[in-house]
Parts: sequence; C-alpha cells; structure tokens
Amino acid sequence: MRTNCLGPDGAVAHVSRVIDMIRGRWKLQILFRLYADPALRTLQLKRDLHGISQKVLTQQLRELASDRLIERVDYGEKPLRVEYRLSPIGRKLMPLLKAARAFSVAHAADTGTPE
Repeated sequence: MRTNCLGPDGAVAHVSRVIDMIRGRWKLQILFRLYADPALRTLQLKRDLHGISQKVLTQQLRELASDRLIERVDYGEKPLRVEYRLSPIGRKLMPLLKAARAFSVAHAADTGTPE
C-alpha cells in the first residue's frame, strides 16, 4: 500500500506532476481565461492578465503548450496570427481545477477564513 502512495508510480508522484504543470503565477489564470473563451490571441491574453509581461506570458504559454494543456494555432498568415485554446487534455483538467476551487470555498467557510 505504501508503494501505491509514495513510490515512483504512486499517487504522490502523479499529483506532484500535475501541480508542476500548473505551477506558475499566471498558468491558472491563463487556463481559466481560455476556459471562458475558446480561443484567444496573445494580445488579448496580455490585456486580460493585468501585470504580466510579454516575456513571461510567452514563457507560460510555451510551458502550457509543452505540457499539452493548451494548443497554439498558427494560421500562417501575414501579419502573424496565432491563437491559443485549451487542448482536449486541458479541458479534462478543468473539472479538477473547478473542484479545487469548490474545495477552497468550502474550506474557507468551514474554517472561517476569508476567501
């Protein structure tokens, strides 16, 4: 039983892998923004995520795409037109993130801490 939880193929390793995929100041915001709108261009994401630099946005988008949570769609047009959207894997992750939100709300209510 201990190996099922703590071993290299156990629960801790798999949950840690997911946490690593969404770790980063802006990744959750990007994911939820793309959940709200099916496809967004980089400039719209930058406008919506107040305070993010272009460099950091590009880095976070690349990491999310590398983990296959989002898709980068290049239309091959001049001027350059690129959109980002949740991938099928990213859409599968959203119920988990929404459940984490519900847990947080319930936990705050149970412990009397502000949201």
